[in-house]
Amino acid sequence: MKKYELTTETKDYFGKTLYRICALTSFGFIKAGELGGWIEKEENLAQEGDAWVSDSARVFDNARVYGNAWVFDDAQVSSNAEVFGNARVYGNAQVYGTAWVSGNARVFGNAEVLGEARVFGTAWACDTAWVCGNARVSSKVRVR
Repeated sequence: MKKYELTTETKDYFGKTLYRICALTSFGFIKAGELGGWIEKEENLAQEGDAWVSDSARVFDNARVYGNAWVFDDAQVSSNAEVFGNARVYGNAQVYGTAWVSGNARVFGNAEVLGEARVFGTAWACDTAWVCGNARVSSKVRVR
C-alpha cells in the first residue's frame, strides 16, 4: 500500500518539475492528508518505512530518501545522494553528488555534504560545514 502520492501542485526548480506530496495514510508523526515537501518522482522517496520530505524541502534527480529518514525545512537532496536510516537533513542544508547521510546523523544549518562523502552514526554536519570528497564523518563528531 502506498503511503503518499504526488499531487497536481507543481513548481519549476531550475528546469525540473517538482511535485508536492500528500500522505495517504498515517505513519510516524505524519497524518493522512498531510501535505509534504517536493519531489521529482516517486523513486525519490520510499513508500516503505517512515521516511518523509516536508516543508519546502526538495528531493530530485536520482536522490533517494528511505528508511525512517526525514528531509525538511528548506533542505535539498539531489544528484545521486542518499539519506537513510534515522538521518535528518534540515535547515538550508544540501546533500548531493553520491554522498550519503545515514544512521542517526544530522546535517543542518547551511552545511553541505557532497562528492562521495559519508556522514553517519551520530555525527553532525552543521553551520557552514562542507563535507566533501571521500570524507567520512562518524559517531560523536561535530563538523561546523
